[in-house]
Amino acid sequence: MSRLRGSRFGAHGSAVGRLAPTPSGWLHLGNARSFLLAWLWARSTGGRAIMRIEDIDRPRCRPELREAALSELAWLGLDWDAGPKAGDPPGEYDQGTRFELYRKHLHTLAETGLAYPCTCTRKDIEQASSAPHGDEGAIYPGTCRGRWDSYEQAKRDSGIEPAWRFRFEGAPIRFHDHVSGDVSIDPSTLGDFVLWRRDDLPSYQLAVTVDDALMGVTQVLRGRDLLTSTARQLALYAALGLNAPAQWAHAPFVQDAQGRRMAKRDGDLSLNHLRAAGVDPSRVIGLLAWSAGLLETPRPATPRELVGEFRIGHVGREDFVVTRQHLDWLHAK
Repeated sequence: MSRLRGSRFGAHGSAVGRLAPTPSGWLHLGNARSFLLAWLWARSTGGRAIMRIEDIDRPRCRPELREAALSELAWLGLDWDAGPKAGDPPGEYDQGTRFELYRKHLHTLAETGLAYPCTCTRKDIEQASSAPHGDEGAIYPGTCRGRWDSYEQAKRDSGIEPAWRFRFEGAPIRFHDHVSGDVSIDPSTLGDFVLWRRDDLPSYQLAVTVDDALMGVTQVLRGRDLLTSTARQLALYAALGLNAPAQWAHAPFVQDAQGRRMAKRDGDLSLNHLRAAGVDPSRVIGLLAWSAGLLETPRPATPRELVGEFRIGHVGREDFVVTRQHLDWLHAK
């Protein structure tokens, strides 16, 4: 049985944060800033940090990118108390090894009627005349709610492998975000979301909910693009009877010079590229800390130097655009 040392971290009231890279591409400056802020938030409150590898998307995730992420975050000066390279059994904190655990919680939702099989394709949803669009494309209109008596019937009658969706309804989900402020999200604006994909992979929403609960995570800091995911996950915590993290924060984006949110396609802004080019990691930390409003001017710094002065309320709400001048400063000797 997995011992999941991290699940005991919150027992005495200390904060438990987590760093959770997805090894489907090289980490970039935007990823690094979110991880730095999450690490500082936990450490500044005397808490601990978990490293978890979110590799449920097996077709896209690669072992070499997993190792690169761990190496690059350590290069920046970030450390962690549980997970890979922290004394835990290999793979224990890798989501790719935990599918049966997620499946067990899926069955719980199915038994209570909160999960149902869905045979709709992406094209079906897009073409539904009643399907408005939300943050993740067309909102699922609930076509398969009550349509099938069982998963087996759905598979037999449709001729395809169904997905599983969560019956997302009820009052608005409300929570306090330590960067964005008070948030209220109506489930009807998001629709019933996928819990288990047709290609037999768990969804991000299900895996993250289960892992954060079982690993004792009390703080979640991630990018603003995942703000609505918090509403989905809070609904899952309640449905599964799991303890949700008490503190949430969603940081603004780091953008490229064209004003686009930084993505893993941005090779020149990847940590891999910067490290290979001989950039001093203290300059990366200094630029990212300044971009988040933690320093008055960019200067070389280490994560440890920033812990004592960190306050989550100091993190700015504006997106940050990386310019040529910023890159020149990073590469300066």
